[in-house]
Amino acid sequence: MSSGELMEYLTKWFEDNQTLFIDGIISLVVAFFIVWLGLKLAKFCSNLVMKLLEKKSVDKAVSAFIASLLNAILVAAVIIAALSHVGVQTATFVAILGAAGLAIGLSLQGSLSNFASGILISVFRPFKAGDFVQAGGVSGVVKEIQIFSTILTTPDNKFVVVPNAQVTGSPITNFSKNDTRRIDMVIGVSYTADLQKAEALLKDILEKHELVLKEPGYTVGVSALNSSSVDFVVRPWVKTSDYWPVHFDLTKTIKLELDKANIGIPYPQMDVHLHSVDKK
Repeated sequence: MSSGELMEYLTKWFEDNQTLFIDGIISLVVAFFIVWLGLKLAKFCSNLVMKLLEKKSVDKAVSAFIASLLNAILVAAVIIAALSHVGVQTATFVAILGAAGLAIGLSLQGSLSNFASGILISVFRPFKAGDFVQAGGVSGVVKEIQIFSTILTTPDNKFVVVPNAQVTGSPITNFSKNDTRRIDMVIGVSYTADLQKAEALLKDILEKHELVLKEPGYTVGVSALNSSSVDFVVRPWVKTSDYWPVHFDLTKTIKLELDKANIGIPYPQMDVHLHSVDKK
């Protein structure tokens, strides 16, 4: 085929397929515009979500992960939309992605559960770093809230990593949440003791202690008549930061003052009675 014939053939082909050719170019331009605009919107949405999470005081690591995950999902949707616009069959591609996502989700369900729990902890904030809590069967000071786990330091300085799903799957006790705490003590005195004198002595100890709060008021009263003792409940209110120092100090002071007043603190005991039996 000569060059003249080739040019004639190409010209005729272009004339016959001019509409299809132009439509294809337009589709490519529109697809390019979809990708360009979609990427811009994906970035805008991910940045917006990250800013909103930061305003809610969500941990930066969690907010960054959520923003990047949202960005990846939006980018995938934009690419699928662009391919679909140029005539590429994306149904099979979407089905493959769905199956792969399901397989990955099943294999990582434990990690995903911990991740979701980490988001819940960061959003609802049942505790924060520095709080003393009991969570997931562990008591300690919260050092760090990570995406998949919460780091605690126990009172004896053990480093404990608790999965977030375990934290949210059990009751959470935050001992640092409120400014004040009540100390609950049970003090037993002997049955021969003067109860009014013992009660007055316990109240005097609380009145004189400088760290015991005046409001709300303390409680001192007889709570039980046990087998070996008459039990008083002693319930003063203190600042949360003073809980253990006051608890230890009151325990020591009460023992010393009861000894000075000759009020006995009994311990469990058993009386053995011997009966003589006449031998016949």
